[in-house]
Amino acid sequence: MDPAALLIFAATLFVAAASPGPGIAAILARVLGRGMNGAVAFTAGLALGDVVWLTIAVLGLAAVAHTFHGVFLAIKYAGVVYLLYLAYRLWTQPVEARDVVAEASGDRPLRLFLAGLAVTMGNPKVMVFYLALLPSLIDLQAVTLLGWLELSLVTLGVLTIVFGSYVLLAARTRRLFTSPRAVRMINRGTGTVMASAAVAIAAK
Repeated sequence: MDPAALLIFAATLFVAAASPGPGIAAILARVLGRGMNGAVAFTAGLALGDVVWLTIAVLGLAAVAHTFHGVFLAIKYAGVVYLLYLAYRLWTQPVEARDVVAEASGDRPLRLFLAGLAVTMGNPKVMVFYLALLPSLIDLQAVTLLGWLELSLVTLGVLTIVFGSYVLLAARTRRLFTSPRAVRMINRGTGTVMASAAVAIAAK
């Protein structure tokens, strides 16, 4: 694929991915409330969702996506329910100052991965980017298998940088809170953010 086209795609995706939205809110809330443990699995699910939407756009399956609207709607609300569950956990979990450094989490990696995937698949911002904006950036009819692979690798590379930056930022911020009261405040604050992300996805 033309390097210039890949560069334009990467730059546009970087801006879109880095802008605040349900996915970023979920990452920040997850790391601030529960620590680094599980962040890789959760963000991997988010990133794979982008590749799925990219593939749908490249294959010209927007009409198919519309036809199976009920399936995507079910995925969307599965993500919403899980975000609300995480928000509830953050609000109600016992608080000790040592939790800030222990960063323990009982969530299974596969569950977190699927939760991240569901969030992206139901995120209207991601859908709009790949199904509506991507065709204006790249001639999708001319994309070969190699071109799709290049786009997928660029997507994963850009999202690794964006999501990784937010994870590290949230992790460093979390370490500033050392008292049980502060930990409780940040848990409830991030729980509220997580619930707000769920509401934002459900409302679209």
